[in-house]
Amino acid sequence: MQYDMRSLPMIARYKILNSTVTPRPIAWITSRSEAGVVNAAPYSFFNVAGVEPPMVMICMLKEPRTRALKHTATNIVATGEFVVNLVREEDGAAMNLTSVDAPADVSEIDYAGLETAPSVTVAPPRIATSPVSFECRKVMACDIGTSQTIVIGEILMAHIADQFITDVEKIYLDNLAMHLIGRTHGSGWYVRNSDEFQMERPAYDPARINGTGDGSD
Repeated sequence: MQYDMRSLPMIARYKILNSTVTPRPIAWITSRSEAGVVNAAPYSFFNVAGVEPPMVMICMLKEPRTRALKHTATNIVATGEFVVNLVREEDGAAMNLTSVDAPADVSEIDYAGLETAPSVTVAPPRIATSPVSFECRKVMACDIGTSQTIVIGEILMAHIADQFITDVEKIYLDNLAMHLIGRTHGSGWYVRNSDEFQMERPAYDPARINGTGDGSD
C-alpha cells in the first residue's frame, strides 16, 4: 500500500506514524505554571537533538478541537523551564495516570501520588523515582503547522541514579537495569527495554565497491 500523506486526514497520518516509528522513548515532563501548579505529562514524540550543546526535542500536539496549547506546552512557553524524566516500568501505571485531561489548577503530581525531588537549575521538580532526569531550559518553541508545537530545550543538569552507574570515571551505565519503557503502536501499547543486541560499527571496506573482494575479510 502507498499512502499520500498530503491528502490523508490528520488521524490517519497519526496512525501511520504512531504505529511505525517505534519504539519511542517517553519524556515524562514536569513543568510549573505561572501560578505555581506543578504539571506532569508523558510525551513520546521525543528524542535527543544534539550534544554540543546537549539538547532534547519534544513535539507537543495541541488540543484537537480548540488548537490551544496543552498545559505542559503552556508552562514551558511561559516559564522557559522543564524537566524530562525517563520512565521505568515500575512507574508505568503512575505515568499513565498523569496523561489524564486534568484541569489546569490540578497537579498531576498529586493526582498520581508521585514523589518529587528538587531540581538544581530550574524551578520544576524532578520525579524522584525516575532513573534519569534532565533539567532543561527552553531554547525555542515553534508552531509547526496548526496542531503541533516543537519545543527544543538545552539540558542544563543530568541526574542519574547512583545504582545505574557502573563506572563513574568512564560514565558506563547499566541501561538494562533501569527497566525503561517506551511507546509502540496503537493506543496504550508499550515496550520494555529488556532485550537488546550489539553490532559494532564497521570500518569502510573499498573491496565491497571495486570488486576486489567480497568485503568479508
